[in-house]
Amino acid sequence: MREARTNGNCLVLAGTGAGTQNSPESEIRALEYLQSIYRDPMEATPARMRAAIESLPYENPKVSAIAISHMNGNDFASALERAIQRSRQPTPLPAPKVIEHDPGEMKGPMQRLYRRY
Repeated sequence: MREARTNGNCLVLAGTGAGTQNSPESEIRALEYLQSIYRDPMEATPARMRAAIESLPYENPKVSAIAISHMNGNDFASALERAIQRSRQPTPLPAPKVIEHDPGEMKGPMQRLYRRY
């Protein structure tokens, strides 16, 4: 397996004598290095797969959606600020409902619940 070390923002292949030279042809960019790994049939399959996975975002553009809207003179930032101000104001909770019971209703024998499983 090849080893590489960084030299600025370029990779230099180790073991080839390239690290001792300062010529541009001895330096290889990171994407080119990954491409050379996954294109090499003598490289181990897991290393080739990992190199291919890591180089995918740089070789193929990412598809994304872009939304365009018109907010009738109000921009998104002002609408967001209004929503933040509304969320900071506490919402009043309704008063709890009190159920009045007759004290005699609460007295008396309680039913026993026998659970047999």
